[in-house]
Amino acid sequence: MPTRRSRTPGLLLVALLALALVALLSLLLGRGVGPLTGPEGCEVRAGGREWDLSTEQARNATTITAVAVRRGLPARAASIALATAYQESKLRNLDGGDRDSVGLFQQRPSQGWGTVGQIRQPVYAANRFYDELVKIAGYQTMRITEAAQKVQRSGYPEAYQDHAEDGRALASALTGYTPAGFSCVTASPDDLPEQREGGNGLTARGDRVRRDLLRVFGDLPTGGYAAGGVSTGHTKGSAHYDGRAVDVFVRPVSAPNKRKGWAIASYLVAHASRLHVDHIIFDKRIWSAGGRSDEGWRDYDPGDRAGERAVLEHRDHVHVDVVAGG
Repeated sequence: MPTRRSRTPGLLLVALLALALVALLSLLLGRGVGPLTGPEGCEVRAGGREWDLSTEQARNATTITAVAVRRGLPARAASIALATAYQESKLRNLDGGDRDSVGLFQQRPSQGWGTVGQIRQPVYAANRFYDELVKIAGYQTMRITEAAQKVQRSGYPEAYQDHAEDGRALASALTGYTPAGFSCVTASPDDLPEQREGGNGLTARGDRVRRDLLRVFGDLPTGGYAAGGVSTGHTKGSAHYDGRAVDVFVRPVSAPNKRKGWAIASYLVAHASRLHVDHIIFDKRIWSAGGRSDEGWRDYDPGDRAGERAVLEHRDHVHVDVVAGG
């Protein structure tokens, strides 16, 4: 009678192949290779520190910082505000808290901070915090917890110091003192329709980015679009020709304007998935949404094209384009 051959080696081989496939997929998902991206979230590298933020935390942190930039406040003001929001809400826009406290800074309507609806708006809440902070003489040289306490009048006045280092490092990245110190991993948006240019030459998604930047940063000079569209002045296949790109000018090239450009670029990265951003280019660096977002800020080389190097290398403007759709 013939001896039946054991199936064990074959089953073992199948099991090993399955495990290898699972490991490969896990690696791809973790690294965001090709069309696959890892879990959405953001990373900060500044002041010798590295840590992660959720997308929600990053959006709120960049908004708090953008308001400081708009008001012309020093990075120290952003450090104090960020440390305070860390302590009060972990940088989340809470709908409740102790007694009638709400929002990022747990401000209380009953104490004159505004209505619940107003306080739940991050731009408003940040402005109200800074309104009180700038009234404090010498806040720039105080310990962070002392300045925060004078604004918040908390029952735990030393609690803000627990987040002082995080606040300083985060402010350094988001105000541009640590260029490219902030990045996010985002997924590519699916099933977005293709859009045509509107009256100002931008698609609806492109114009939404423009309006959002003006809402948060104030009266920024922008260009790269025109009524009826643009057809020259950019590289072949540029998103400008489809009305999908906006340039935010930070001229002349200088250290303060470079910092402002990085503040704008960081805000756009944090809000990329909400605004359907595809690429951001500034200061010889490029960030891409979707499959390459886990690479963070990459070197950008405009090649040997004719033109002013500051313009070609995007050192005098932040370029942002949105997904084409379709």
